[in-house]
Amino acid sequence: MTESLVQHFLEESAARRLEREALVCGEQRLTYGELERAANRLAHLLVGAGVQRGDRVTVLLENSPEAVVAIFGVLKAGAAIMVLHPTTRRDKLASLLADAEPTAFISDTNRMREGTDALAAVPSMRAVVWADSSNQPVGNLPVMGWSSLASYPDWRPAVSVEPSDLAALVYTSGSTGQAKGVMCSHASMVAVTHSINAYLRNTEDDVILNVLPLAFGYGLYQLFLAFGVGGRVVLEKSSAFPARIVGLLESERVTALPGVPTFFSLLFKYPDLLKRDLPHLRYITNAGAALPVIHVSYLLEAFPGVQFFSMYGQTECARATYLPPEQAERLPGSVGIAIPGTEAFVAREDGTPAPPGETGELIVRGPHVMQGYWRAPEISAGKFYPGPTPGERELHTGDLFKTDEEGFLYFVSRKDDIIKCRGEKVSPKEVENAVCQLEGVAEAAVVGVPDSILGQAIRLVVVPRDGAALTEREVRAYCSRKLEDFMWPKYVEFATQLPRTENGKIDKLALSASAPGG
Repeated sequence: MTESLVQHFLEESAARRLEREALVCGEQRLTYGELERAANRLAHLLVGAGVQRGDRVTVLLENSPEAVVAIFGVLKAGAAIMVLHPTTRRDKLASLLADAEPTAFISDTNRMREGTDALAAVPSMRAVVWADSSNQPVGNLPVMGWSSLASYPDWRPAVSVEPSDLAALVYTSGSTGQAKGVMCSHASMVAVTHSINAYLRNTEDDVILNVLPLAFGYGLYQLFLAFGVGGRVVLEKSSAFPARIVGLLESERVTALPGVPTFFSLLFKYPDLLKRDLPHLRYITNAGAALPVIHVSYLLEAFPGVQFFSMYGQTECARATYLPPEQAERLPGSVGIAIPGTEAFVAREDGTPAPPGETGELIVRGPHVMQGYWRAPEISAGKFYPGPTPGERELHTGDLFKTDEEGFLYFVSRKDDIIKCRGEKVSPKEVENAVCQLEGVAEAAVVGVPDSILGQAIRLVVVPRDGAALTEREVRAYCSRKLEDFMWPKYVEFATQLPRTENGKIDKLALSASAPGG
């Protein structure tokens, strides 16, 4: 493999397989050549608009061919992608734009009926590209519609990019409630892509069905995995319709199905669908949150002969471990071993390796460890440490693990209170901050509740102000307006006061120990 930049995955496959189908999305089917030419045109547009090497460009689109073109077009322009979830609300969007200071913004007008003022307020912004036929104005910013791409050349722009350059800025929730931008270099993203492809054994004959949002790192990497070997991606906007998903598995001869616990739990509700003959399906992967052991058994039973890969990772390293599929039935609760070319070990507080059976923090080391947090050197220093060899970075995950006598890893718990719901990381502080802005709320506390479908469900406890007559319906409606859907609470409760620790902080342990509604 000669790829050293993320865009090389597309470029080298296009050079070898120009007319080969690369992407299927709804009724649209695009070849590698068509994707390559469209991405080149967008890159020329961005460079002409003033985007320079090292700049950030925000992409806010649902899963679509336009989103794929945008991702590679930004990279070809020498900039870094900042892919946001399509349901990102205006207030959060404004905060992220202020932090990242992007020079261009790619979205569609349906998604941005509100919030264009947030774009106009970013001093660094030089252009807005609408991925539809609209030319809706945004303040005094230059605005271009997708149809204007046809007027730009379809060859690659002459932009100098190095493997150490920033390729992506991926925002992830933190325990403070403030999202942090993980700085992902080309070198790290290429390294982890090759490592994952090595253990999945992907080839040009593989067809990956991706129902995960491209704003979710797990979903984004499906593009790189497929394009890195010249395979094909079947891109879906949603996993909400199991019959359609199973139909695509059949009609598109899908060989690879990545998912999260929520998706698999939805499939289990339709046992008749799982009886369909799927002779082409080669493997299934799970990441984002641990799959309940019983669900591993369900998958192995529902898809006999299909390999199942249980995996663990963080945005800060993309992927850290995988369980070899031949061990899935014997060790269904394990997340396996370090991915190829890396290290993952459990350490005591003094940094020494923990013996089998002893709980400690998982440490990850290798070329896939990202550069740190955007403009947050102090926070970075508490998570990323110098490795034993010069220039190497060591990631202290903040997650507690243990190993068995054979060296297989098992997730125990998180050191902080981040909630993993539907495979997405949810900061309790972010939800609490939003809910506390609702008139009549004095305090709010959020904890995670174990849930067989969601991984963890969000439990919200609200203390109303004196005299306020809040209802559950009002709180839920407010959350739906202010928060992404994966942050919506499953449980909404009211209390006259919250439990406190001796130093006056909200006692999350006590809150977690009480049953929902208790």
